[in-house]
Amino acid sequence: MVKYPLTFSVNSEVTPGIASSWSTSVPTLTTPLTVAVPPEFEGPGGGYSPEDFYAIALLNCFAATFKVIADRSKLSYESLSLSGTLTVDRGAGGAPVMKAFLLDGKLKGTGDRDRALRLLEKTSQSCLILNSVSTEKTFQFDVTE
Repeated sequence: MVKYPLTFSVNSEVTPGIASSWSTSVPTLTTPLTVAVPPEFEGPGGGYSPEDFYAIALLNCFAATFKVIADRSKLSYESLSLSGTLTVDRGAGGAPVMKAFLLDGKLKGTGDRDRALRLLEKTSQSCLILNSVSTEKTFQFDVTE
């Protein structure tokens, strides 16, 4: 059983200038990730952007939640392929916001298509990060037996 509250720590070492990348890490892992301002915001690119991390968090929270739900429900499957598209646009006040996220999931090798679809839907409603953001979310699922 999970005991709340939980805490997760992250670190960044940031150098000055829009043209320079920086590193970010979590204390429990040894490999830092390179972060950069993306070309869409007049940066050089060459690293993950904060927008990438946002979309990655949404997508992989879904993946982790599905793994838990499928395991506890004893749903067998061969693979789950996920892709996501994040749309950044201007909000009502004119400031940029993470407007919409489309998650496309392809589940293969399950013996019970209807049950698998129900568990994918349950996952979309149970993911704590997806439930914590105001970004519009759309889910598309394709299940093959």
